[in-house]
Amino acid sequence: MTIFAPRSLLYVPGSNARALEKAQGLAADMLIIDLEDAVPADRKDDARAAMRAAVSAGFPGKRVAVRINGTGSAEQAADIAALSGLALDAIVLPKVDAPTDLGPARGLGAPLFAMIETPVAIYAARDIAADPAVAGLIAGLNDLAHELKLPDGMDRGAMSHAIQAIVLAARAGSIWCFDGVYNAIDDATGFAAEAGEGRRLGFDGKTLIHPSQVDPCNRAFAPSAREISAAEALVAAAIGGAQRHEGRMIEDMHVAAARTLLERAGR
Repeated sequence: MTIFAPRSLLYVPGSNARALEKAQGLAADMLIIDLEDAVPADRKDDARAAMRAAVSAGFPGKRVAVRINGTGSAEQAADIAALSGLALDAIVLPKVDAPTDLGPARGLGAPLFAMIETPVAIYAARDIAADPAVAGLIAGLNDLAHELKLPDGMDRGAMSHAIQAIVLAARAGSIWCFDGVYNAIDDATGFAAEAGEGRRLGFDGKTLIHPSQVDPCNRAFAPSAREISAAEALVAAAIGGAQRHEGRMIEDMHVAAARTLLERAGR
């Protein structure tokens, strides 16, 4: 059976007990328990302890990842020690500028999701994606916008080349890629538009910062009823090789894509 990429990846602050408890009932495909940016400097030890307790208790039906602090930070060694013996679906590593930054996280026994957050990382994304330890790239667009000195903050148009470079690197490395977060948590319309754009750009899913974003994210990255109907018709009509179907030429790769879409819709 195909293992599909998570559509919705929700960051949950490791230091927020209520958020960890609430996450149990959310429809997020993956929870990313955060030990990095979401945790105040004086609560790192508390977050590690809470993370261990939450992962040990389990989140039935969900994939679970942990975002540790970046390579070279004073907190990373303690984060890695806190992960000992835990069964995780992924480890998220921030600020990966080169494969060498994967360093200590390589031997933790879980696939790595590398965050691409700087111009240097954009140029190194293909090498990062090709590393055997890496199973996915995450677009860290907040940091990237800051590094690019964008006057408008999160101007995705100004970052279009960088965003597509992340998708291209992931596809060249045959790994997953995930869109960055949407900061305006009260702007449901804006979130839906950005999530839809992310899917059109080729991302497998999107990272999230608020529970209200989970359901619209799942909808945005799931096949629509129109797509399902079109895929069913294409598969039913396929006879092998190139052929005309509903006014366009299709071939085997289109049939394979349609079958994958239907499999994902039925998961």
